[in-house]
Amino acid sequence: MSRRRTGGIWASVSQTAVAKIVVMGLSGILGIFTSRMIIEHFGAPAYAQYGLLTSIPALLPFADLGIAAVVINAIAGSDDPKRDLQVRRSIVTAFRILTVSGAIIMLVAVLITVLGLWPAILGNGLMPDGGSIAAFLCLATFGFVLPLTVGQRILIGVGKTSTQVATQAIAAPVIFLGVWLFVVADVDAGPYVSVLSYVASGIVAAVCLWLSARSIRPQVWLAMKEVPRLRSAPGVPAFALAWPMVVQMIALPIAMQTDRLLLSHLTDGPELAQYNLATQLFGLVIQTIGAAGLALWPIYAKARSAKRVESPLVPTLWFLGGGLALALILALISPWIAGFVSGGKITLGFPILIPYIVFVALQAAKYPVGMYMTDQRGLQFQVLPILCMVPLNLGLSWLLIPVFGAAGPIIGSAVSVAICQVVPNLWYVQRDLAKRRALAREEADVDATS
Repeated sequence: MSRRRTGGIWASVSQTAVAKIVVMGLSGILGIFTSRMIIEHFGAPAYAQYGLLTSIPALLPFADLGIAAVVINAIAGSDDPKRDLQVRRSIVTAFRILTVSGAIIMLVAVLITVLGLWPAILGNGLMPDGGSIAAFLCLATFGFVLPLTVGQRILIGVGKTSTQVATQAIAAPVIFLGVWLFVVADVDAGPYVSVLSYVASGIVAAVCLWLSARSIRPQVWLAMKEVPRLRSAPGVPAFALAWPMVVQMIALPIAMQTDRLLLSHLTDGPELAQYNLATQLFGLVIQTIGAAGLALWPIYAKARSAKRVESPLVPTLWFLGGGLALALILALISPWIAGFVSGGKITLGFPILIPYIVFVALQAAKYPVGMYMTDQRGLQFQVLPILCMVPLNLGLSWLLIPVFGAAGPIIGSAVSVAICQVVPNLWYVQRDLAKRRALAREEADVDATS
């Protein structure tokens, strides 16, 4: 790898990381005051439900049916995204798939509400008064906004991940302002504060779509016009890349994002609130690492398109060290933050902090290799380990919650990530790098003798 390309990789990663840190700093500060307002004015049950309902999108990343891989790879691998017909057809396909998916999600929200199934699905964390209506509004808003998220994929594909991350700074002020207005107006809106999160996400998605349309003008506007023209404007084959993404997106939330549901069903004490607060704090670090890692996707995609070999092994070590350092710093100050946010009602001790440090470090280590494995073969390889991760993580969490409380699912997640993602992905990447380098040497020898 040349020094110039290495500099380009780290420039993209560092810009995205800095943008995410700034966004997370703003969001973290406002999130702390928002959480405190919710707890003080609407009570701990409202805060517990707030965490429960705002986690629904984490359970539904498969809602885009894997189209992100198609859009990002098409744009990142194109020499001229502004004029490339394949790029526009990829965007048309994305709009069509996300529109159908969003409509289905809205219909599901209606059916669950009419059948009165929200308490059975969400458990004891759902407030008896207004909780079901709030859950419906959250899921319906999520489905309505889904087609707009094409813009976020486009920005990543053109290498503007830092811009996409920067737009997220809009969300926290919108949520804070909404909660503040509820408090000032003395509105009993405790069950409904979670809806503000979905409204804020919709605003962010709309801004990203506008910015992406400007970045590859006129592709997005042309694609939007072509969406209803099924015969004259065909899309692109998406199944080969999409199906492994869909499988992962279904399996990962079941394995990693059901902790709140398990705690809601298996406990009736402060465990859910403790988990919500710990996840809110350490989620800032995980999101920063994830955003920085996402910046590597178009770099590796472009390298594949140019038949260049870009190794993710050195970035893996840097991500591991960075994630561990950030998690340790946060763990040292988190007891003070928890006391301030909850007014002393929620405590975070070593039993929950230590597992989270390990979990964050492992999450960081998996990003560079994961972004390298975004071609068809790499995505397909990840399917089996992630499917194995589902019963392993759920089983561990189920067994460990009665013993360790809120720390139980975090321990289960850390063990599962290590066994089912970090280790097998590193094994795959090392073998794939060896194959690509051998092929590159063969092609170089052929060129030298021709």
